[in-house]
Amino acid sequence: MTADLTALAGGFDHHHTVTPAEIDELDHVNNLHYLAWTQTAAKAHSSAVGWPFARYRELGATWVVRSHAIEYLRAARLGDDVVVRTWVAEMGKIHSLRRYQIVRASDAEVLATAETRWVFVKIAGQSLARVPEELRAAFPVVAR
Repeated sequence: MTADLTALAGGFDHHHTVTPAEIDELDHVNNLHYLAWTQTAAKAHSSAVGWPFARYRELGATWVVRSHAIEYLRAARLGDDVVVRTWVAEMGKIHSLRRYQIVRASDAEVLATAETRWVFVKIAGQSLARVPEELRAAFPVVAR
């Protein structure tokens, strides 16, 4: 499966080059690194739209992961340039669903697809909180 590497309206592309530390005994990227890439891309997307962690701290609430799902389709190897494309697919009162497509840049092969369900919580006490309208407006929902 190949992907169109044209920027996705409302989404975000995070670029990464595979490092030696990410390679496992089978000479490809260990599966845990794909998950780490999704987290990095989500945080970078949030910062890019004006919501770095410092702003969440000022608000007194932030996103935490409720669940992850990932499907590995092809292996990434040392030195591969990958694009972690991410977008918000749902935004509820206290949750959001973020999707990802991890693509090798050289040939647009889709390496993995993933999604993370996030819940919005108060930092003090970790109780659920309502997503404020200003935050909701920063992440348009992309139906894809």
